[in-house]
Amino acid sequence: MADQPELHRGLMNVYMDTTESSFIDGEIGKLLYRGYDIHDLAEKSTFEEIVHLVLYGELPNQAQLDETDGYLRANRRIPDEIITVIDAVKSAHPMDVLQTALIGLAAFDDESEDNSREANVRKALRLTAQAPTIVTAHHRIRSGLEPVSPNPDLNHAGNFLYMLFDQFPDDETIALMDVDFILHAEHGVNASSFAARVSASTNSTLHAAVSGAVGTLKGPAHGGAAEEVMKMSMEIGNPENAEEYARNKLNNRERIMGFGHRVYRAEDPRARHLRERSQALGEKRGDPRWFQILTHLSEDVMAPYRDRGIYVNVDFYAGSIYHLLGIPSDLFIPIFALGRVPGWSAQCIEQYQNNILLRPRLHYIGPMDRDYVPIDQR
Repeated sequence: MADQPELHRGLMNVYMDTTESSFIDGEIGKLLYRGYDIHDLAEKSTFEEIVHLVLYGELPNQAQLDETDGYLRANRRIPDEIITVIDAVKSAHPMDVLQTALIGLAAFDDESEDNSREANVRKALRLTAQAPTIVTAHHRIRSGLEPVSPNPDLNHAGNFLYMLFDQFPDDETIALMDVDFILHAEHGVNASSFAARVSASTNSTLHAAVSGAVGTLKGPAHGGAAEEVMKMSMEIGNPENAEEYARNKLNNRERIMGFGHRVYRAEDPRARHLRERSQALGEKRGDPRWFQILTHLSEDVMAPYRDRGIYVNVDFYAGSIYHLLGIPSDLFIPIFALGRVPGWSAQCIEQYQNNILLRPRLHYIGPMDRDYVPIDQR
């Protein structure tokens, strides 16, 4: 047998290609979209600007932003046939419904098979616009309610909240959801982006690649932390219970959800922006205990683990925000997906532009050259 090759299990720290979409320095907790610091973008930009930036490579001027925003607003509706499909699978997990509906949209997109850069940018914008309509329509249908039609007078975040609750959200809530979408828009070649790029490398369609990314994000090792953090907070119940809860978990070698990241060895730079907003929203809603529980965990119980590079990640505070907004816990991962559609699309567009089939190998360690034994002699 040949010598054993060097294995890179999990492909950790393996660079498979170059990118211009985003930059991550996990040692110092730095994240850039197209060269722009996430802190500046979260505090000064809008999701519509980020969509343009991620897909076109530059921040838009006013005319460009108006065009991108107008295109998004004009392409939010989904065909009645997709509503019928959603109704047929309404008992499924929202991520499964989103994946099913996204790939179904290919049947109604005249550019589905066109993998030119220009067509893929247009498709990326349409998928970004349509994904919230899918998620909200499904939630309302499974709740015995009629889907709410998109409102072209609202921005992307405001329209999502409007379609979900059938109520006009206030400006503060819209701004909060807008920042959440910004923070989730792009993050390099994580598991779901890698899945999308593998699909794109076969020259499959953008619809197929993005739906594959949705399926990958559903996995609890990737996208499920926000929901798990909220479940953990409910189990803790009160801030004074946090330390005992965490000690029991750690003594049993169980994870404290929302801590640690595959890339970051410093605090996830996105977490700061949700921390501040989780606190403000809790105070506004008269229910600060969730933030108090999370703060006790991060600042007291888990602080000693920072020396090992274990800090809170972006999902740590997200669940408390969604919960306080009245969003069901099984929609936490779909919200992550709604923000990430532009990033997945940008990763695919890069793959298409300088394509090579992504085909790693596995090192075989099983038996060799065995003799076949007829079934009556086994």
